[in-house]
Amino acid sequence: MLAQRTTAAVCTGSRPRVALRCSAPLPRGLTKANVAAPISPPGQPLTDERGFRLKEDGSYDLSAPPPFGLADIRNAIPAHCWAKDSKRSMGFLALDVAIVGALAYGAFTLNAWWAWPLYWIAQGTMFWALFVVGHDCGHQSFSNNRDLNDLVGNIAHASILVPYHGWRVSHRKHHGNHGHVENDESWHPTTKSQIDEMEPMGRLGRLKFPFPLFAFPFYLWARSPGKQGSHYDPNCDLFQPSEKRMVLTSDAFMLGMLGLLAACTAKLGVLAMFNLYFMPYWVNVAWLDIVTYLHHHGPSDSKEKMPWYRGEQWSYLRGGLTTLDRDYGIFNKIHHDIGTHVVHHLFPQIPHYHLEEATEAAKKVMGPYYREPEKSPGPIPTHLWEPLVRSFNNDHYVADTGDIVYYQRDARV
Repeated sequence: MLAQRTTAAVCTGSRPRVALRCSAPLPRGLTKANVAAPISPPGQPLTDERGFRLKEDGSYDLSAPPPFGLADIRNAIPAHCWAKDSKRSMGFLALDVAIVGALAYGAFTLNAWWAWPLYWIAQGTMFWALFVVGHDCGHQSFSNNRDLNDLVGNIAHASILVPYHGWRVSHRKHHGNHGHVENDESWHPTTKSQIDEMEPMGRLGRLKFPFPLFAFPFYLWARSPGKQGSHYDPNCDLFQPSEKRMVLTSDAFMLGMLGLLAACTAKLGVLAMFNLYFMPYWVNVAWLDIVTYLHHHGPSDSKEKMPWYRGEQWSYLRGGLTTLDRDYGIFNKIHHDIGTHVVHHLFPQIPHYHLEEATEAAKKVMGPYYREPEKSPGPIPTHLWEPLVRSFNNDHYVADTGDIVYYQRDARV
């Protein structure tokens, strides 16, 4: 019932009155509740003066239910943050397309051996930006017009070989079940029994850095371990019968893009298309897998373990509070603030250009449940390498049982 109530609050846009008032969150790095003495009666869970659960050592227990609801966060977000501006969204898209075209034209005209690797990185980053545009269309945060959203989403995603509707539906399932061990759709944990049954090559591809950073095309084709079907198959259990036509429509857009790529290859040659499209495509895949992995793994505090839930311990709110914001330096605006992720996961209908303001308002309610992102040390977010590698080295599986579980390490990986 809790999951139904919280999900309904997201979908209906209701704005119940705020009953909870929270002070500002603690400064980054402060994990002890030393701002006030615990006030819990004897025999009751230990809490601070705001109702946030404490552990025996005085640090916050962020696996416990929070003392606020989804509606409290929603009410704290300014009303204008929910407004969608079609012209503004189209402007971002037009800029992305213009940069993609300019990069391709410049690199093809120059055709210098030293320039191609720079082009691969720059163009792959822009392909990733196009993916984020399609992502926003899938959440209907691009505009208030569903037909426009789906048209733009199909075009943007087909251009980088992603089946828009197939992915949109599976991503909707991910948002609706975030933080749930079994029901989450992407980057969900492998269980102990699953990892024991995996072949060595399966463990390598799923868990051994850096191989999972190139997994996205294979996920589209065959989903994650323990899941059946394909994003291209309208009969996959991901989809409702009413969605079959949508999946086939996106498949048709994909076939059209493959035909265009084949025609370009025939015209320009294999080597030219290798440089112009194939290599940027894989840079885009790496961006996608790195960013989405870091949304749910590797908190900046190396001592913290992120909880995963089952059964009655899971709720839409608690699952969403296990997501992480990240600072991507100069790339924050290039990829449309996709690193501002916590509020997006809870309220995916907020347009990306309002996420920073919405987050500033929401984190006053979330308190210690909002993990302040570590700032990039410069234009390039080199600080993210450590949590990425650390997580891949340690976050391998969770227990088969238990309603609150944490990642454990498998020495075989």
